[in-house]
Amino acid sequence: ILNYDNMARFRRRTCIILLLFILFICSIMMALKTLRPDRAGFGDPFGLGLLPELQQRTVLLDSKQNSLNRAQGDTVTRVTNLHSIAVNTMKASMSPVKKLEEDLSSPNYNFHIFYYTWYGNPQFDGKYVHWNHPLLPHWDPKIANNYPKGRHNPPEDIGANFYPELGSYSSKDPTVIEAHMKQMRSASTGVIVLSWYPPGMADENGEPTDDLVPVVLDYAHKYNLKVTFHIEPYKDRDDRSMSHNVKYIIDKYGSHPAFYRHKTSTGRLLPMFYVYDSYVTIPEIWANLLTVSGSQSIRNTPYDALFIALLVEERHKHDIHRSGFDGMYTYFATNGFSYGSSHHNWASLKAFCDSNNLMFIPSVGPGYIDTSIRPWNNHNTRNRVNGKYYETAFSAALLVRPEIISITSFNEWHEGTQIEKAVPKRTGQVVYLDYKPHKPNVYLELTQKWSEKYRKEQEQWLM
Repeated sequence: ILNYDNMARFRRRTCIILLLFILFICSIMMALKTLRPDRAGFGDPFGLGLLPELQQRTVLLDSKQNSLNRAQGDTVTRVTNLHSIAVNTMKASMSPVKKLEEDLSSPNYNFHIFYYTWYGNPQFDGKYVHWNHPLLPHWDPKIANNYPKGRHNPPEDIGANFYPELGSYSSKDPTVIEAHMKQMRSASTGVIVLSWYPPGMADENGEPTDDLVPVVLDYAHKYNLKVTFHIEPYKDRDDRSMSHNVKYIIDKYGSHPAFYRHKTSTGRLLPMFYVYDSYVTIPEIWANLLTVSGSQSIRNTPYDALFIALLVEERHKHDIHRSGFDGMYTYFATNGFSYGSSHHNWASLKAFCDSNNLMFIPSVGPGYIDTSIRPWNNHNTRNRVNGKYYETAFSAALLVRPEIISITSFNEWHEGTQIEKAVPKRTGQVVYLDYKPHKPNVYLELTQKWSEKYRKEQEQWLM
């Protein structure tokens, strides 16, 4: 009996010790779990930031099409929905949903983001548009002969170095448009700068998109965002056609609650137009439209607006001033590529603008890589360095205390400047870049972080 009691006590002690040991191991594992990398903010894992070549993997272009896009629901239903939205253009009101207001960061109307609606796929467009972008040859035939030719073959092989979380989407898909609005709102941007061609016109690789503007406006309003226009260099763009197109935009879209108007220092509320490649038109032509004495002048008329010119070279600042523009932006996300895109020139450009009553709108970007469509252009690649390049650009922009900061871009996938969600993808011989070690929304989060920082610093500037 004594031996039996001793054995029973021994078993109890052993069970208790084992239980305590298991609890100890579990507590250690829980403690270690809290140290996993995705809790480490935006810092790099040790050493990764010193090896940019790991981030800039080469995209090979000889993959074959394996399958169509992942199923996105009933195609007929989607097309019908899009048509009904487009027909009901310029709805008088579409009140933002209160629930959305509670869940998302407040919009910053001094953060403007470039947005492209030129993408298409078979479900909504009958074919791929822009995802199948051709490889652009170098202008020197001797150099061009050293690089591949042809075009991309979606959905596995697209004209981009990164791959969208939404796949090779159509810009006409209402669920895509809404997802984009939600992402832009979550990033605390406020104004969408919509790439725009006149009705019936498009870039050389795209299709006309003016019919999409009402849908974009409606969804933007739902998320309390505003929309302004990035007027592209369409064929025969001059003072007369610009006058016609500005009147068209304001007459057709100006009454929509999502149409952006900027409050000037004098208290006027004016539309704003970014004019891409403005420098290809001589100042005298622009002056006809943009100066009070011009033959096509819209100044002091119902169509008056703020016109923002693209500055690439330093000499453009004088042309912009003579043309009658109201300000300048730099667009390119490549620090050092042009005079305007070089961060160290922003202080002198801001000083010039201040002394000439012009707005200076620096453009910040997360990085740049376009070798999927310009395979010979490696020297202009700007590594993202896991978000550090983007933050450096924001820091440089805040130093000059601009009234507005523009972001290049939400979804210019061809040039790798997008902050839209991207995912890792490898298919055949194509390996896409990604945002690892961070999550697909890291650049949205970084934008939101700097939007809040800008707001706080701006309060100090105005004191």
